[in-house]
Amino acid sequence: MAENGYADLEKQKLFLEEHEEKHFMSSEIVRDIIIGVSDGLTVPFALAAGLSGANVTSSIILIAGIAEVAAGAISMGLGGYLAAESEADHYTRELKREQEEIISVPDTEAAECGEILSQYGIEPHEYEPVVNALRRNPQHWLDFMMKFELGLEKPDPMRALQSALTIAISYIAGGLVPLAPYMVIPLAKEAVVASVIITIVALLLFGFVKGYFTGNNPFKNAIQTAFIGAMASAAAYCIAKVFRA
Repeated sequence: MAENGYADLEKQKLFLEEHEEKHFMSSEIVRDIIIGVSDGLTVPFALAAGLSGANVTSSIILIAGIAEVAAGAISMGLGGYLAAESEADHYTRELKREQEEIISVPDTEAAECGEILSQYGIEPHEYEPVVNALRRNPQHWLDFMMKFELGLEKPDPMRALQSALTIAISYIAGGLVPLAPYMVIPLAKEAVVASVIITIVALLLFGFVKGYFTGNNPFKNAIQTAFIGAMASAAAYCIAKVFRA
């Protein structure tokens, strides 16, 4: 019986080694890209449309648009950096608190550990050896409590910088799309038409891809994303027309 159990365990290990999970990329990176591209496509698009409604030249729109993209990328990137830093600081505070509790009230923490395991349908006689094993290894015990009690994962030390760069670069990439026609078409009235067409297509594609990789309905996401961008640019254009009049 022992030999059969050992053989089954070896088979499970071999299966896990052969099994390779395929994911698109880190959910945090996906989130940063979505934030950057979404705002990058929408904000400069609305700005360019609004200035076009004021009947200014393509060169002025392009200068203002590039300035906005630069400022927006820095602002959004800094926001991503500060958010990631705040998450890391929160994790450090909770880690210290959990360490103190494991030392000062180990029985209480052990009871909490058992309660967590019981939520997965594990009976007391089954999880007691697990709890005892964790108590013998404080570091693993601490990691267990951080993940399963508090729902916190240890942050990547490079996360803040990575988030800032990802959001900023994504914002720039998205922001250049609605500005591209103004780089080659001198008349703003003609450039705005090309900008609208190109940006709406880009928003549809972006929304579709976003929906596909986030597990939502790609077509619904495409329509929603394009609709939001179109409403923002239409509002900016109409406001510019009203004030100019």
